[in-house]
Amino acid sequence: MLKNIVVKLSSLILTFTAIFFHPLAIADQIPQPESPNVTIGIQPWLGYGQWYIAKEKGFFNENGLTNVSMINFIEDKDINAALASGQIDGANVATHTAMSMVAAGIPVKIILLLDTSKTSDAILVEPSIKTLADLKGKSIAYEEGTTSDILLRNALDKANIAWDQITPVPMPAASAGSALITKRVNVAVTYEPYITVSKANDASIQVLYDGAQVPGLISDAFVVRNEVIEKNPGKVYALVKSWNDAVRYYHQNTQDGRAIIARGIGESPEEITTAFDGVEYLSIADNNQQFNGAFKQNTFAQILKAATSAGMIMQPISYENVIDSRFVDNLSN
Repeated sequence: MLKNIVVKLSSLILTFTAIFFHPLAIADQIPQPESPNVTIGIQPWLGYGQWYIAKEKGFFNENGLTNVSMINFIEDKDINAALASGQIDGANVATHTAMSMVAAGIPVKIILLLDTSKTSDAILVEPSIKTLADLKGKSIAYEEGTTSDILLRNALDKANIAWDQITPVPMPAASAGSALITKRVNVAVTYEPYITVSKANDASIQVLYDGAQVPGLISDAFVVRNEVIEKNPGKVYALVKSWNDAVRYYHQNTQDGRAIIARGIGESPEEITTAFDGVEYLSIADNNQQFNGAFKQNTFAQILKAATSAGMIMQPISYENVIDSRFVDNLSN
C-alpha cells in the first residue's frame, strides 16, 4: 500500500515538473500585448530594416501589434526628446548612443541588439601604413560623435596610441574617403558605401581595421522606455518576436528582404549591396548568446571606453543600468 502511494506521488511530481518546466509552459507565461498600439522611432538606415519586413509581411499583426507606427527621425537629439517626453515607446539607435542616453538620464534600456557591422565600418589607409602602430603621428579623417569615432578610438587603444599622438581631422564620413584619395590625410575612417567608392577610385587604399575585429563594437540596438517595459511587457515581447520573425524571413528570402528594406529607407538594393553584405542582423538566439557572453563580458566595456574617451558619455554607467535582457532570455527558453 505504502509502495503504491509513493509510486503515485512520484508520478504526480513528474507530471507537475513536465507541465510547469516544459518549454511550452514557459512560452505560455509570456504575456500578450496589453494593446495593439506601438510607436517606434526609426532613421533611414538599413540596420533597422527588419522592422520594414515585420510590417510588410504581417509579423507585427501575427504577434498582436496591429497598429504599429514607425516615425522617421533625422537626428539623435530629436529621438532623445521624443523618448524623454513619451511620444514614442522605443527607438532604434547606435549602441553607443543608447548608452549615452542612459548616462544622460533618459529613462530607457536596451532590450535587443539589432545588428552588428562586420565590414560596413572601416579604417582606410595609404599603402605605407601596415599596422595599427603605424597610425601614430598620422593625420586621420573621421566624423566626430559617430561610429567612426568609436572605431578609431578603439583601434588607437589597442595600439596604445594616445589621442594627442595623432592629428585628428574631423569631417563628415562622406568626405573622409575623398580626403584620403586626394592625399589630404593619411587615414580615413568611414562606412559603406564610401568604403567601396574610395577603394574603387584608388586601388592602393587598404582596409586596416574594421568592425569585424571586435564583433558588436559597431552595432545598433533597440531601446524601450522604462515605463513601457514595466507597464506593458507584453508589447515588448511582441516587438522582439516580430523582429526575430523578420530576421528569419530575411535569411530565407534575402533578395526580397533586401528589396523591402531598400524601399523602406528610400534606396535601391543595388546601391547598398556592400552595406548589406557588411552587416549581420541578430536574432533572439544571437542576442541570448551576446547577452550571456562576449557583449556582456567584453564588448560593452570596449564601447563604453571609446564613447567616454570621445566625450559622448559623461557619467559612469554599468551594464545593468543599460541592458534589460529578460525578454530575450525568456523567449530563448
